[in-house]
Amino acid sequence: MASKAELVVEVKSPADKLWAALRDSTELFPKIFPEQYKSIETVEGDGKSAGTVRLLKYTEGVPMLTFAKEKVELADDENKVVSYSVVDGELVNYYKNFKITLKVVPGKEGDAGAVVNWAMEFDKASDQVPDPDVIKETAAKTFHDLDDYLLKN
Repeated sequence: MASKAELVVEVKSPADKLWAALRDSTELFPKIFPEQYKSIETVEGDGKSAGTVRLLKYTEGVPMLTFAKEKVELADDENKVVSYSVVDGELVNYYKNFKITLKVVPGKEGDAGAVVNWAMEFDKASDQVPDPDVIKETAAKTFHDLDDYLLKN
């Protein structure tokens, strides 16, 4: 049975600006987060639409992972929703299914910021596999650090 972990992160950046940065993560994330990513490259598709496959290569600073291939399952720019599944890499040894969905919505009325709703669905390969809490923690940190970067640039 699939397990789910969710995260809600409020940021100061406007929803449109944050969404644009997230959609440009192939180029942007290795520049902003060199401590996490060696590179991100598109190996199939246009890099943004459903069906796209990206190869993420992680630095030595990322525990247990050297690379991941992710496939974009859903990309809806109008509603600011993207969903992707991990299809190769160390994570597939631990989780039979691993899917991330994120949605960016404007902040409260009169607030210039935005809210990121992030969800992770996964099926453990065995009962000995721990919950992927470190991925949730990394996602929260990434959204806050991206927000800081966007507010300065």
